Amino acid sequence: MGFRRWRRRDFDLACGLWADPRVTEFIDARGKLSQSQVRERLAQEIATADSYNIQYWPIFLLSDDSHAGCCGLHPYDLPQGIYEIGFHIRPNYWRRGFASEAARSVMEHAFKALGAKGLFAGHNPRNDPSRLLLAKLGFRYTHDEYYAPTGLEHPSYLMTVDDYTRIKKNGGSCQDDQALKAELNAQAPRGGG
Repeated sequence: MGFRRWRRRDFDLACGLWADPRVTEFIDARGKLSQSQVRERLAQEIATADSYNIQYWPIFLLSDDSHAGCCGLHPYDLPQGIYEIGFHIRPNYWRRGFASEAARSVMEHAFKALGAKGLFAGHNPRNDPSRLLLAKLGFRYTHDEYYAPTGLEHPSYLMTVDDYTRIKKNGGSCQDDQALKAELNAQAPRGGG
């Protein structure tokens, strides 16, 4: 899996992701985003990269350069060294391990390259696959937090640098992959986290 920065000319890729209501179902109460809303979202990601050198980077399969979605970081509580991690995966790539693989790469970048003290994550309360993935990655539930784009209280999680170090020493996973796959396969399809 490869990452790069969003570019203004990536509008078609951005539409393939954020104009798909299956992706935005749990991240935006507006449902399917219009072209102008997708253009605004793309501009926000580019502005975040310009200001902070982070964003929800587009991700591509190295085997065929197909766009699988995005995963990355946003500012959360930078004075405390805490970033927000998130991932939005295109439906054709659900349940194939790409969100997990991308998130692990982003976690490593955050803690090793950026020197993050912690990572925050949240998900729509109806998005069980995101909840399960965050548990598998080692995030600890801390509280519910209002998320304006959905108008809902989202379960929210934290991973500290000490948590990350402990998880890496234990092989990088907090739950058995087979048990997680069985639980995910028993659930209805879901979108981004």
